[in-house]
Amino acid sequence: MTIGIPKALIYWKRPYFWETFFENLGFKVLLSPQTNREIVDQGVEASDPETCFSNKVFFGHLLWLEGKAEWIFIPRLKANQQKLEYCPKFFGIPDLAKILVRTPVLTETFDERKEKFQNTLERLGKKLKKDKREVARAAEAGFYQEKKEKGKEEIEFFKKIKSPRKKIILVSHPYNLYDFYLNAGAKEKLEKLGTEVIFIDEVPFPKSPVSNPGWPKFHWEFGEEIMEKISEVLKYKLDGAVEISSFQCGSDAVLKEFVEREFKQNKIPFLYLIFDEQTGEAGVQTRLEAFLDTIH
Repeated sequence: MTIGIPKALIYWKRPYFWETFFENLGFKVLLSPQTNREIVDQGVEASDPETCFSNKVFFGHLLWLEGKAEWIFIPRLKANQQKLEYCPKFFGIPDLAKILVRTPVLTETFDERKEKFQNTLERLGKKLKKDKREVARAAEAGFYQEKKEKGKEEIEFFKKIKSPRKKIILVSHPYNLYDFYLNAGAKEKLEKLGTEVIFIDEVPFPKSPVSNPGWPKFHWEFGEEIMEKISEVLKYKLDGAVEISSFQCGSDAVLKEFVEREFKQNKIPFLYLIFDEQTGEAGVQTRLEAFLDTIH
């Protein structure tokens, strides 16, 4: 049996865990490909105009998987271990998916305010006719792979932070950072302009709680996560910061003010880029070149 996973949006919250988990349960895993024009067009056509661009891309990936797997896995993410909520759009994605595709949607609600992640995994395993022992073994393999890959990211971060090139931090959600079509190849463009690009996702969390943070207590997990990592990366020398956002992202509209303030208070040049299905690469290139010209 094959389980399809859309390689967009919520996939990037645990990109190393789920493939390993399902493969260790004995299933084949089919990931949708890298985002391309066809996937974006399909997603845009299927979406409401008010939907944020990242969600539109997700629906394109979902439609690509139609008929190619026995199940399409879409978890309902509600709250993490710290009891912070995910984006409200994540709550309804499994229900919207059931409207858009005929392939059965495999889902379970992950709300760690109410139960442990492992307990939810066991309920998910029951749907696949797997017992607790099998689920525990598969989860252990998934956690190990996740920890291993995160360790590689941390090593990469410290390597980049020592680079003699100008260092630019890219701030966004992982589903915007790692989807090079969605962000018009911003990382590659900056690298070709001679900079060292660091993803906020690569920055380790502070080893101790941030004292007297200059931002409110967010109930969104991504808000707290991004702001904590910014406080950590500001301990190192940075030459510039670029924040990437999807058009129509209401949460980012609030968060952006606090992100920008943190960098500007530390006299670090800041650029804000919004992407949608109409964004052209040439325009992005011009804005990045102009931004780097302001950095001395």
